[in-house]
Amino acid sequence: MQLTATVGYEERDGIALILLDSPPVNGLGDSVRLGIARGLAHAGYRAGVKAIVLLGAGKLFCAGADIRQFNTPAATATPLLREVNQSTERLAKPVVACIHGVALGGGLELALACHYRIACRSARLGLPEVNLGLVPGGGGTQRLPRLIGAPAALEFVVSGKPVEASQALTWGLVDEVFDGDPVQAAIRFALSMAGREVLPVLANRSPAATEGLDFNALQQAVPARARNALAQRAAIACVQAATCLEFEAGLDRERALFEELVAGEPSKALRHLFFAEKEAAKLPGSVPTVLALRSVGILGAGTMGGGIAMALANAGYDVVLCEREQKALDRGLALVRRNYDISAAKGAFSPQEVQERMLRIRPTLDMRAFADVDLVIEAVFEDMAVKRAVFGQLDAICKPGAILASNTSRLDINEIAAATGRAQDVIGLHFFSPANVMKLLEIVRGARTSQEVVARCLKLAISMGKTPVQVGVCEGFVGNRMLTGYWREAGFLLEEGATPAQVDMALRNFGFAMGPLAMADLAGMDINWAARRRLAPTRPAHLRYSKVADRLCELGRFGQKTGAGYYRYEPGSRVPLSDPAVEAVVAHCAQEAGIIRRQIEEEEIVERCILALVNEGARIVEEGVAQRASDVDVVYVNGYGFPAWRGGPMFHARSMGWALVLEKLRALHARHGEHWAPAHWIEQQAS
Repeated sequence: MQLTATVGYEERDGIALILLDSPPVNGLGDSVRLGIARGLAHAGYRAGVKAIVLLGAGKLFCAGADIRQFNTPAATATPLLREVNQSTERLAKPVVACIHGVALGGGLELALACHYRIACRSARLGLPEVNLGLVPGGGGTQRLPRLIGAPAALEFVVSGKPVEASQALTWGLVDEVFDGDPVQAAIRFALSMAGREVLPVLANRSPAATEGLDFNALQQAVPARARNALAQRAAIACVQAATCLEFEAGLDRERALFEELVAGEPSKALRHLFFAEKEAAKLPGSVPTVLALRSVGILGAGTMGGGIAMALANAGYDVVLCEREQKALDRGLALVRRNYDISAAKGAFSPQEVQERMLRIRPTLDMRAFADVDLVIEAVFEDMAVKRAVFGQLDAICKPGAILASNTSRLDINEIAAATGRAQDVIGLHFFSPANVMKLLEIVRGARTSQEVVARCLKLAISMGKTPVQVGVCEGFVGNRMLTGYWREAGFLLEEGATPAQVDMALRNFGFAMGPLAMADLAGMDINWAARRRLAPTRPAHLRYSKVADRLCELGRFGQKTGAGYYRYEPGSRVPLSDPAVEAVVAHCAQEAGIIRRQIEEEEIVERCILALVNEGARIVEEGVAQRASDVDVVYVNGYGFPAWRGGPMFHARSMGWALVLEKLRALHARHGEHWAPAHWIEQQAS
């Protein structure tokens, strides 16, 4: 029978089966919680029921709370998960959680309240709430330490990483690991428990032993700039409560911290990103049949090409890595090997895994080796003439249907595609450096790129563990186009009176890992200098232009790689040091532009740099280069260091209120000129 629209009930051989059936993840929304409570009550008074089993329909047990219901009345509708869990463990009949697929978050908290837990061998169990800026709110941080000990529980809750069923069995988190059909396994186990005296999971409800844990030190060790620092600290506090408070008081403490976090902006921002990343990876319109890619060719064994080769090899792909000269190829392979050895030294890979990955990368000096690959990624010098020549060669060499991709960070994919006779197979795959580490991948769709090619590249990105975002063609796509305005304002602020250190400190205080000028030094200032020179003929004469970056480049100051950029660097050091020579260049540029320098406050630095991102992001959405505003957030958080706990530039602006954003943009427009003309899209949001 149906207890609610999302929970079913049946009895077999004296075992009551309560089935969570709320696709796709059996989330614990209000309807599911109510159904479980009804099922427990019904089974509890049924004389013929010897034991009760909770299990999930479909591919998994339960992936946790229904996140979309947070901050809505449904989230606080009775019964709460805490109440369901109390009813579960107080039943006089054995209650068994049968876990297949996953038991995550509230799903695992529900299982913890059961008297027994069994898990399919392939199942994963976790409390990942910290990844959404939260702590468990259904008793997980109080039951778990009392069940498996505080040290293991602490690692489990604070990391948010799930564990395999075998590890859960070792910890005592589950009572049995099974193979085969979950229903049969659940009935068999429940029958074996029937008639036994029920021992509550927490027969000993006294606080868990601290086992020497220093909670103050653990709190201080949380990185201040971690995207979920608040949640990690709260999770530590919750586990600490389990070691010093009685059970009910610990539940109260956990719930209070959960409610504080769920109402706060950091968690709302992280939940926004959680859904935004899922949306960004979806193919618009109908999804064609997607053929899997087997082998990939990479042209260019430099830093970017080598990093892409590593990312592909890590995902199990066979890679053909091509260079023009043996010396460059040897240098590239040596860098790949060194990066793998560093990872192995840190425990990320075993020596055998390193060797397996290196063997997947086949080096060559002959582009004809690309004749049979399914995809070629070009990672050569950022010059249109060079790229067009390369794509003409690839067009002649590669088999029909092979995808030809450019790793360009800003050039026109349509112009590159025009050098081939297969524009439908040409696409941009803009990896971020280091490509074997950075998650973001801008998938750049040309005017004639086929839906199938986009779908295959999305599938590739997901298999590599990347966060893909589909973007259209424009100068710099989404990320680098927005970066132009960000750097523009930083340059203007220097001319008006700020120092490089002051600008960077203001943005670090906002939450960036690195300020815009230190970032420019790290990336290499010559790259953007080349882009500015290329675009100079199209630059409107009436718009203000800062010459500071150009003047520094003219002096050979390209950043860390030359030991000097906006800062100076001691040999072998990456620590930025203030340089009077830069101040002299800035002062001269300001004098040429007729600017009277003044004291700049941190608030103005942050406002101008962040609103420059927001305004350009709005134009990108308005033009259709990004499909949605949340895609802009995904790009900027995952590729450019925007603080995740602020949700991205567009979410941050929405949190401010679009009317206030528009008001500020109009004031900046009046004071600083046409760069600040508000995007029409923002005017629409404000109205």
